[in-house]
Amino acid sequence: PMDRLICGDVGFGKTEVALRAAFAVALDGKQVAVVVPTTLLARQHTRTFAERFRGFPVNIAQASRLIAPKELTQVKKNIADGSVDIVVGTHALLGKSIKFRDLGLLIVDEEQHFGVSHKERLKQLRAEVHVLTLSATPIPRTLQLALTGVRDLSIIASPPVDRLAVRTFVAPHDPLMIREALLRERYRGGQAFYVVPRIEDLAGVKDCLDKNVPEMKVAVAHGQMPPTVIEDIMSAFYDGKYDILLSTTIIESGLDIPTANTLIVHRADMFGLAQLYQLRGRVGRSKLRAYSLFTLPAQLKITAQAERRLKVLQSLETLGAGFQLASHDLDIRGAGNLLGEEQSGHIKEVGFELYQSMLEEAILNLKAGVVEPAADRWSPQITVGMPVLIPEDFVADLAVRLSLYRRLADLDTDDEIDNFAAELRDRFGVLPDEVRYLFKIAAIKGYCRRANVEKVDAGPKGVVITFRDNRFAQPDRLVYFIRQHGQAAKVRPDMKVVFFQEWETAEERLMGTTEILRQLANLAEDRKAA
Repeated sequence: PMDRLICGDVGFGKTEVALRAAFAVALDGKQVAVVVPTTLLARQHTRTFAERFRGFPVNIAQASRLIAPKELTQVKKNIADGSVDIVVGTHALLGKSIKFRDLGLLIVDEEQHFGVSHKERLKQLRAEVHVLTLSATPIPRTLQLALTGVRDLSIIASPPVDRLAVRTFVAPHDPLMIREALLRERYRGGQAFYVVPRIEDLAGVKDCLDKNVPEMKVAVAHGQMPPTVIEDIMSAFYDGKYDILLSTTIIESGLDIPTANTLIVHRADMFGLAQLYQLRGRVGRSKLRAYSLFTLPAQLKITAQAERRLKVLQSLETLGAGFQLASHDLDIRGAGNLLGEEQSGHIKEVGFELYQSMLEEAILNLKAGVVEPAADRWSPQITVGMPVLIPEDFVADLAVRLSLYRRLADLDTDDEIDNFAAELRDRFGVLPDEVRYLFKIAAIKGYCRRANVEKVDAGPKGVVITFRDNRFAQPDRLVYFIRQHGQAAKVRPDMKVVFFQEWETAEERLMGTTEILRQLANLAEDRKAA
């Protein structure tokens, strides 16, 4: 089945692709599920689909908390008996209680809003269902899957005709500037969004607006309001009864109000990069020039990462920059765990690019029908609890950094690693600690392969070693080696070997682990473990 990610900038027509795919599948007699992150978006998409397919034999239903429970029960029944062709809903559609009669296509809009557990549920459906994922700013994990070929990727790069880029300003909070921006929008007959990071910020900003722009009508919306109230406020704003919609990020995804062309974000440093980008995409959806103003606290100092995010946003003012932005995000945040449920941290905790070439290799093997990895290319897992990476301030260019990681992943012997370290010193200067540690880890990895060790967990109190398939080439020598250590080593019932050592610093831990594995590698190859 198809599994394709469609990256198109905000308002570039991803919904159009979804509409056409859904129509083709529905007319073919199969059901379509459109999963969206928010109830507001579910309502908007239901409207779009209903208007577009009016007059065709396609039944459309909505499943979200905006629908009365009685009606929802009926919708579930209709999904099960097949009388509904297309159902639009929030992640409730992925719940166990929803049974489809014959699901043919699953469309996921703005996948970055769904947790890993939702995506695991999507995976279960994926075996027999076509999946179309739409995103303006795919999260690093999604982008990584697309870049490594686990899923297909299409990019919509050309903007609609007449579309103008959104002018972006980043400035300290200044009531006078905000008044000017809001009034300018009002004079040209438009509306504005004012977004705050937390519900508790709403009251303060509302007072500020009442004081500074008393002539404008302000509507307030946030996710803890009853759904019917949000529905009414949105409809009123849509119909132009209010000038400003003051809200939390509930407006972030896919909301389409062509008359709203000014966006003000309060405390922009508290938002993520993709979030800010999505918010900016709420304006500039018609032929008018749109403006977005990201305000920062006047007194507080913002973090370096927040500053970087805002710089990236300001530099990506051109239309269609979403994909570039996602690539920046991948570099700022790291790519996360593609296989498990843990969330990603910064790249230094993940040390992820080392796995890149292995991942690509595994995918190529799977596509070619080869299930076993090459006997000598399996990858040991090494945990020492310290940053191992090539920092950005040491090698600035991302492409060069990635190529260095890849080369390092292919090195096996101590000589190769030493030569590579010398080359890096010549090219980039004195090696920072993280890079030195990275070379040590590469050496440990080589020893692990030689000693058939698949996992090494080192901590302040010692190291636990797991052998691949619980096999060691010279078992009798291993027993003798462990015995020599007396109380300082033992074999656990699960066949893992523990060496007890007091290592106070991370550096000691690394050295000690290297030494133990070097001896094991020599033992395995029948050399003298000296």
